[in-house]
Amino acid sequence: MKSPSSHRPDTWRDLVPKHWRSDRLSKFADIIVSNVDKKTEDGEDPVLLCNYVDVYKNDRITADIPFMEASATPHEITKFTLQREDVITTKDSENPLDIAIPSLVAEDLDGVLCGYHLAILRAEKRHLFGPYLSWLHVSQTIRAHYEMHATGITRWAIGRKHFKTCPVPLPPLPEQKRIATYLDARCAAIDRAVETKKKQLDTLDALRKSIIQRAVTQGLNPKVKMKESGVDWLGRVPKHWLCESLKRATSRIQTGSTPPTSQPVYYEEGTIEWFAPECFSQTIKLRTPKKLINQQAFEDKKVRIFAPETVLFVGIGATIGKVAVLEKEGSSNQQIVGISCDHRMIGRFLAYQLKNYETIIPKLAQYTTLPILNQTKVGYLPVLRPPISEQQEICEFLDNKELELANVEKILNDQISTLTAYRKSLIHECVTGKRRISDADVTKVEAHV
Repeated sequence: MKSPSSHRPDTWRDLVPKHWRSDRLSKFADIIVSNVDKKTEDGEDPVLLCNYVDVYKNDRITADIPFMEASATPHEITKFTLQREDVITTKDSENPLDIAIPSLVAEDLDGVLCGYHLAILRAEKRHLFGPYLSWLHVSQTIRAHYEMHATGITRWAIGRKHFKTCPVPLPPLPEQKRIATYLDARCAAIDRAVETKKKQLDTLDALRKSIIQRAVTQGLNPKVKMKESGVDWLGRVPKHWLCESLKRATSRIQTGSTPPTSQPVYYEEGTIEWFAPECFSQTIKLRTPKKLINQQAFEDKKVRIFAPETVLFVGIGATIGKVAVLEKEGSSNQQIVGISCDHRMIGRFLAYQLKNYETIIPKLAQYTTLPILNQTKVGYLPVLRPPISEQQEICEFLDNKELELANVEKILNDQISTLTAYRKSLIHECVTGKRRISDADVTKVEAHV
């Protein structure tokens, strides 16, 4: 059997219930591609504009959305004003998977126009129910058509003809309405469950930060005598701990470097892991390295190699303050500072301390076009230094806690993945007739909303 993306409109007849119709979208809907820009021009009428982001972030378009102000000609107002049950879709994007993302207009919106980079799919109400059309465009079966026809290099797009030729399975109108109503209720319940799981992940991350903060600033002994640290965000700390600048508590602070990409020889058969800011995670463990470089890059002094247990600290950019520790030798780009510890400080303990600073660092950074904390300023960061045996004890405690939290996090993420996959499967089954929706199904699902 051919893949869904290769179906001609008439081949749907072999895949859907016999009483369903199938044809190209243009048979049942008007396709209106917008060219209304975001400018306000003299002599034009003021309007509100529904833009790409409004569609991308919202399943439903309502008057509650803070639309941007713009202007348009009378002809544009007549042609592009949003009507209830219109389906607005993205028609170009930097990512081909973001093509034809739908959003349903939930009410008549006088004075609100469809903006540039979008298209209106306006169903012919005798044959096609707008909310059903919206669910069709969520289904992977229909999305495959657009993904196959999207063209581009840095920006991807589909033309009006690809909307027109999109193959549409079409049950009788009453069945379309049952399917849309059923999916509205079922998917809303699934979305609520996913949102609950995501909030639990947020709570888990807050718990992680709280555990780290307490351990690296107060230690593990609740009865220990305390003193003022002299640093606002550290507060009171154990009396026998030292508080000093990071450069005094460590042996070396260096920035990373990037071998020139114009010299691919430095990346051939690479075995040395090279990290960039996007490789940092919520923990002090790094994700997969961005690239692998080879020994020649080091021999030619095009890269700096850090030893195991070096603490990596993002000193510039949107992720400034992110921290991790190398488990084996590796390297990084110049946005990252490598901090080497000596016998007085365990790398993992320093990493946990700096992890506690993640919300503080952006406030300390010097802003130009990007937040910056260079290696000199990193060196002046205050750090706490307990006895080495206590550092080890705290590291073991935090490592074990992190393992416990990671196990819970995996369970929650697996549950989110399962719910998301079920949602996709449910939509596919309903809009292709593999799951038939009766009035009793609708009554039952609405009773649980």
